Amino acid sequence: MTLHATDVSWKRGDALVVDGVTLHPVQGQTVGLLGPNGSGKSSLLRLLHGFARPDRGLITLDGHDLKTVRRRDIATKVAAVTQHADTDADITVYDVVRLGRTPYRGAFGAGSPRDDEVIRQALHQVGLQGREERLWHSLSGGERQRAHIARALAQEPHELLLDEPTNHLDIRHQLELLRLVTSLPVTTVIAMHDLNLAAMFCDALLVLDGGRIVAAGAPADVLTVELIHDVYGVDARVAVDPTSGIPHIAFIA
Repeated sequence: MTLHATDVSWKRGDALVVDGVTLHPVQGQTVGLLGPNGSGKSSLLRLLHGFARPDRGLITLDGHDLKTVRRRDIATKVAAVTQHADTDADITVYDVVRLGRTPYRGAFGAGSPRDDEVIRQALHQVGLQGREERLWHSLSGGERQRAHIARALAQEPHELLLDEPTNHLDIRHQLELLRLVTSLPVTTVIAMHDLNLAAMFCDALLVLDGGRIVAAGAPADVLTVELIHDVYGVDARVAVDPTSGIPHIAFIA
């Protein structure tokens, strides 16, 4: 089982931001959420993480209605990295990543014997080994993003929810991060803007527009000239690599 959404709708105020969305990832799959700004990607991720409850429909985690699952239990299975996560406290990188171990603390706040090992492995995975004692506000935007990814990995999740994780990263670190994420034995739902990166790294795509699903399936089936024009309002050429089957999008100025 994994994290599923079935016919989910959600209003923020009077605005219907998620409208009848169904998402049933295959376990271990990487699903890319695509769509223009305001299409409902971040809202759907909030629902999947249990930060908000749908007005209609059902979200389940391992077959259980998410609203009946304790937050602590959710946190041992589902990790999320949002766009605007930040802190005013000038704490170290190690302490940021250690926050991912919070669900595993005992009744009196005692840590697990595995905490240090897991934290250091997470730091290594994102390329921040040796920077454990750096203060948060001395980090670049890209380093902060990688620290947040490490914090999520330290939760040892089965499900990973990522909202624009490649923001602030240069091309090298974008590729490294997405290679890492897609190599993990977890189910990942990742909101993205870059269509070519989505085509390269995602097993399946879900395209939202106005809170509704307008396309879903394999990247080569979804990323068509017609869809890109209808959803994004731009013209493009799409060529599918005959060896890999990965589509490549070239935008027309």
